[in-house]
Amino acid sequence: MTFSLLHWVLDTWGDEWAREVFRQGASLLADRYRELGLSQLLPIDRVWVGVHSTQPAAFGGFHHPNQGYRHVQLASIITRYGRLSDPRLASPELVALDLLRSYAHDCLHWGSFREYRIQDGKVVRSRYGINWLDSQRRTYSAPDKADAASTRNLGIVMEGATDREARTIAATVADRLGLAERIAPPDRLAFRDTTGRLEPTDFDHAEPGAATRFHQAMAGYEHGVGARYQRFLAELAGADAEALHGLILTAMVSGDLSGLTSWLDLRHGPGAFRRTFRSPGYTGPDPGT
Repeated sequence: MTFSLLHWVLDTWGDEWAREVFRQGASLLADRYRELGLSQLLPIDRVWVGVHSTQPAAFGGFHHPNQGYRHVQLASIITRYGRLSDPRLASPELVALDLLRSYAHDCLHWGSFREYRIQDGKVVRSRYGINWLDSQRRTYSAPDKADAASTRNLGIVMEGATDREARTIAATVADRLGLAERIAPPDRLAFRDTTGRLEPTDFDHAEPGAATRFHQAMAGYEHGVGARYQRFLAELAGADAEALHGLILTAMVSGDLSGLTSWLDLRHGPGAFRRTFRSPGYTGPDPGT
């Protein structure tokens, strides 16, 4: 895989539509994240983009294996959407929109509250966003069952909140620029995924070719993260889903859960956060203790 820095990738684009997608998206996410308490964005010179692969079947984009934010390196490793063995951009607007989603997503990972401690002579992360690890490295909440339709796992909640926000930003830009009409039929599934508009029937028929594994990863992520988070919001907030979503994001960035726990207490009774999320095996502190 050959990588380039994000700002170099943007500088080499000759397609003005693709440039405008990222320009508008970056402005939009800066304003939105400032509302959430994140005053700085992940520096684009800490974002490496995979732009070419020697593997003929390599297919890049948000669901490429092993891409994402690296906490220790404070850097993001992502890939451009499409066949990575082909230097041509089949759908420049979608490539830009997918990179915008990945960047918006990893900005929230980069900006989320973190706490580190010395344990057995090593530096370990004991808190991330609204999640904790105890001294035995057990997380605050237990993993969801494989066939779960909803979630009570804080890792999934944070990942779902992060990507819901990133996809909302991508969808807003796509609507402003009328991108739906410019996306070729083979790329429309990825467009719906990037903008958060997937339907359960979208995965009824697998598409042949190099993109198959990418679409399988997309389906797995939607089932394991996106759909579960959406159901979680509906179950705990009903018509106030956006209010709960905003409280989760604000708490992730600030590390202060008082607004989130108070809201849950009012809706579901005192101690709702603990009852909803805490695993019996977790031995560490609760929020506010």
